[in-house]
This record gives sequence, C-alpha cells and structure tokens, in this order.
Amino acid sequence: MSKSKDAAAVAVILKYLNDQNRPYSTQDVFGNLQREHGFGKTAVVKAMEQLAQQGKVKEKLYGKQKIYFADQAQFPCVSDSEIKSLDSQIAELSSKVQTAQQSCKQMEIEIKDLNSSMTTEAMVKEIDDLKKECAIHTEKLKKIKSATNHVTPAEKEKVYSEKKQYCKEWRKRKRMATDLFDAILEGYPKSKKQFFEEVGVETDEDLKVTIPDA
Repeated sequence: MSKSKDAAAVAVILKYLNDQNRPYSTQDVFGNLQREHGFGKTAVVKAMEQLAQQGKVKEKLYGKQKIYFADQAQFPCVSDSEIKSLDSQIAELSSKVQTAQQSCKQMEIEIKDLNSSMTTEAMVKEIDDLKKECAIHTEKLKKIKSATNHVTPAEKEKVYSEKKQYCKEWRKRKRMATDLFDAILEGYPKSKKQFFEEVGVETDEDLKVTIPDA
C-alpha cells in the first residue's frame, strides 16, 4: 500500500475510534470499515499499531488479543447532570427511532398491498370481460328458454321408468332363455356354440351389448 493510502487509513481509523469512543479489536475495525473504505486486514493492523505508538489511541492486551480505544484525555469532562441529560436525549431519540420503524413497517405493508392490488386499467378491463361473458351466457339462456323441444319433468320420469321396466324384462327373458338352453344342451351331443349356430341364436355377447344399469 502506498504512503498516501497508509495515511488515509490512519486518518479514517483514528476518526472512527474517536467518533465511536468504544474499544475495538483490529478485526472489529476491519469488519466495520472494509466495505465502505476497502481497507485490507494488514493495512488496518498496521494503522492501529501506528496510532498506538504515536499515542493517539490507547492499546490494551486482553489475553492474546489487543484492544484499541480513543484516548479519553482528549475529551472534556462530563458532569453527572450532563450525563443524565445525554441519557434523556438518548431515550427520547430511541423512542423516535422505534416510532419511525413502526411507521416504516406499516408503510411497507401498505405498499405491498397496493402492489398486489389491480390497477384501475386492469379493473376496467376485467369488468369489460365479465360483461361480455355475461352477455354470452344470457344469449345462451335465452335460446334455451325459447326452444320448443323441452322435456318436462313428467316426460323425463316416464322415460326413466320405461327404461327400468325394459331392462328388468330383458334380464328376465335372458335368464329364461339361458335356463331353457341349458336344459336342451344336457341331451345335445354337440357343443353349445354349434347348437346356437344351428338354431340361429345370437347372444348379447355376440352382438357386444350389455344390459344398461337402470
């Protein structure tokens, strides 16, 4: 890194430590400033060690880790009343921040609802499409009502009743014929198929028909 970049890193880190006025490790400072300023880890370590050697920041060893913080001698003494006043301001500002965050959250919800809602143009088109669809169904209903080939409920019931009766008779006659053929075939020397061919009987199976469910 060039001397100008070294000097820039030293100035930025010194200002950061003074502004924050709290203890930091070199890793903390690197992580907090790297994205904004692009300092490398080596440059941060070098700058903080230089600041400590120059007495511009204080350095303390905690275990195997060095901690750096602003020189408190440069700051004016603060009375208890001033500290209480600052605490009161901090509490007031924290309350305002919380209120602002809640307001932002509510606005985000409203924006999300608005983005998911239909626009006026889309609603007008949707209404127009629905009107056209209703008109088509209305025309179909009109044609159905004006038709002369309607089947009354009584006529429909009569057809179903007759169908049921015919199917019942069909089963009855098929059973009678089957019993009769079985009796004849007991003394018939040939096969059942040959008997049906000689007599000219066509079964439901031959014609591929089945008795409907009634």
